[in-house]
Amino acid sequence: MGLKTGIQWTDATWNPMTGCTKISRGCDNCYALTLAQTKVRDAYLRGTPVKDTPANRRDPFAPRFWEARLEQPLRWREPRRVFVNSMSDVFHAHFSLDLIQRVFDVMNRAHWHQFQVLTKRPERALRLSDRLSWTENIWMGTSIEDMEVAQRADHLRQIPAAVRFISAEPLLGPVDGLNLDGVEWVIGGGESGLGHRSCNPAWARGLRDLCVRQGVAFFWKQWGGRTAKTGGRLLDGREWNEYPVELATGV
Repeated sequence: MGLKTGIQWTDATWNPMTGCTKISRGCDNCYALTLAQTKVRDAYLRGTPVKDTPANRRDPFAPRFWEARLEQPLRWREPRRVFVNSMSDVFHAHFSLDLIQRVFDVMNRAHWHQFQVLTKRPERALRLSDRLSWTENIWMGTSIEDMEVAQRADHLRQIPAAVRFISAEPLLGPVDGLNLDGVEWVIGGGESGLGHRSCNPAWARGLRDLCVRQGVAFFWKQWGGRTAKTGGRLLDGREWNEYPVELATGV
C-alpha cells in the first residue's frame, strides 16, 4: 500500500511491513494500532504474521510482511519523499535481517526517491547497520517524545545514514536537553486523536530554540488535538518547514 498522505513532511507512505508493539509513552495512542483494529482490520487479517502463531493470526497488528508491496517504489517514476512503514517499525524484532535487507535493496535501487525510515528501535538498527547498504537517498530517524528515551539519539548518531533525524512527535515533555550532534533534522509536533495529550508551548519553543542554536533544520508538524489540524501549525506566528538538504533528485 503506497499512499499519498496528510503527513506534512513527506509525500507518500510505503508499507511493505505492518504491525508493531508498544515500547514507550509515545506509543500509548498509536494511530497505526487504531487503524489496524478498525479500518484495515480485515485486510491485515488476510496476511500471515511473520511469527505465525494462533494468537498472532488473530491480531491485526501482529507484524506482517507484504510481498506484493515490496517493489512498489520502483514503479513510481516521479521522485518522492517516502515515509517507510508508517504502519510498523522496520527494525521490530519480528522482522528478520533478510526481510530488512530486502526493504533496503528496494530503497537502494529506487535511487530517485528519498526514503525516510523512522524507528523506535535504533539500537537494533545500529546492530544491523554494517549488514545494510546505506545509499545516500536513505534518511534514518528515531522517535524521542521525552528525555526518558533520549538515549535513542546515541544509537542513531552512530548509524551511517546520509541524513539522521529525530521525530519529537508526540512531544510529551521538554527535550531541549537533547544532544543533537550528528543529527541534521528535527520534526516536532503535538499528539492528535482520541485521548490526545496536550503539548506545552514551552516544550515546542525549547526544541525549536535548541535547533536554531545548533544549526539543525526544524520542522513543526502540528499542535494536535482531536484531529491533526485542530491546533494548526503556527509556532510563534510562523510555520517551520525546514529540511536538512535538497537532494539531487529534486524532491
